[in-house]
Amino acid sequence: MGAMNKLCRVASTAPGERDVNQNEETPPQKVLHETFEETPLTVALLTYMSYLILVIVGHIHDFLRKYGLERDRSCHEQHLKDFVPLYQSWESFYTRNLYHRVCDCWNRPITSAAGVHIKVVDRKMEDNGWTLKHTNKQIDAINFGSYNYLGFAENHGPCSTAVERSLPEFGVSNGASRQEMGYQKIHRELDNLTARFLGVEAAITFPMGFATNSMNIPCLVQKGCLIVSDELNHSSLVLGARLSGASIRVFKHNDMTDLENVLKTSISQGQPRSYRPWKKILIVVEGVYSMEGSVVRLDEVIRLKTKYKAYLYLDEAHSVGAMGPRGRGVVDYFGADPNDVDILMGTFTKSFGAAGGYIAGSKGLIDYLRLHSHNVIYSPVMAAPIAQQIISSMSIIMGEDGTQEGERRIARLKWNTSYFRNRLREMGFIIYGNEDSPVVPLMLFMPSKIAAFGRCTLERGLAAVVVGFPATPIIESRARFCLSASHNKETLDKALHIIDEVGDLLQLKYSRYCLKDSPKLTFT
Repeated sequence: MGAMNKLCRVASTAPGERDVNQNEETPPQKVLHETFEETPLTVALLTYMSYLILVIVGHIHDFLRKYGLERDRSCHEQHLKDFVPLYQSWESFYTRNLYHRVCDCWNRPITSAAGVHIKVVDRKMEDNGWTLKHTNKQIDAINFGSYNYLGFAENHGPCSTAVERSLPEFGVSNGASRQEMGYQKIHRELDNLTARFLGVEAAITFPMGFATNSMNIPCLVQKGCLIVSDELNHSSLVLGARLSGASIRVFKHNDMTDLENVLKTSISQGQPRSYRPWKKILIVVEGVYSMEGSVVRLDEVIRLKTKYKAYLYLDEAHSVGAMGPRGRGVVDYFGADPNDVDILMGTFTKSFGAAGGYIAGSKGLIDYLRLHSHNVIYSPVMAAPIAQQIISSMSIIMGEDGTQEGERRIARLKWNTSYFRNRLREMGFIIYGNEDSPVVPLMLFMPSKIAAFGRCTLERGLAAVVVGFPATPIIESRARFCLSASHNKETLDKALHIIDEVGDLLQLKYSRYCLKDSPKLTFT
């Protein structure tokens, strides 16, 4: 995380300009602006001390429970003679003594569609979080926690109407896989539309985004192959890489110098022990990283994969629909040729208001997956109403509904992102990520402030996600806001007022770089 712990503006040569140190054949690169301000030393020390105190107190509680001096409410593995523990670990200690104190900040039930506003079930925490009781009340809150980037997760409008109309023809589910009488014409329509949307030869869709990665990567690489993976890749990518049996090398997040060094070293040394050449090398990256808000250096990754004859697997879960002037993801954002990416992956959970995922690329790739993918063979197909939701929302984004609604939503999301990020920086918060990323991490650092921020914002009518260890490094706890095209300026200003008030209350304005003179933004 060395490169992450610095305030930096990552700017490469702009299109049309040329660096005098570049080789004549090096293509122009897109300018990227990403900020990762260094954690203040005092804050880092206090954060470590906070966790140390919590761990010590946790061990004291465990001691008291062991000797019956305190009631033990945790779930313990039954002791079996001569057996080692099956699941007892640091994680269970962490859950038992730290997580339960703040568990009301997660797993919050809602009773409405995940639109601009959501209704959150109010719960009362008793006995240090071991039980949560409903108060029979609901909190009406502004929704900044859902991945509703283009605002299609709604229970009204043209998409919802089309879904209702599809039910009499296709039903809810046919309970079969693609290879066993489950493939309907609506799935074929979705596959073809997705390929056309992305500008590639073919695409195949799956009912679950997580499984799209974890179940298809093992089809593409096996033992004797090498996966070169970004250190912050999603757990679905990590699981898929481990299940494949391929060797795995990790490079520093978005560090192209380290990526090239890993490729050079891996190619020159070959496989362990035998030193034979790798059967194939697969570079695995994400478009937008959902915890950092950063954007992959796609132009550089494509250059390196071409130079070293490696394949590229690009996960566009958080970028497709949300990035680029036409909403086609980071490929569109960089103006790259989609055919330069060997395997395009994405999900329909975020920008399309649905569920499932896709893999797109050459016809040969997709034909291979149709025969060998575990998702195709063993999993039921995507439910027809979900497929219809994706078809309707994707058609709107492409402008095939005869309106400019898709274009308007993409522009609205871009404006919302710029406005929200700039205002938070003006207030003095440390904000991570790319200036165009709709994922906006606000740094909290200390464990006590994770719970305090989550509770205080919800009490004031703002629903946001707070994240701590082990999902983030131990001193980089944060709140994460997800922008949506359905947010208007009034909604953003109300949310910013709440965040500003809670930030003052909890003393969260750690930034040394306050952007008071940033340009004012207007949206038409």
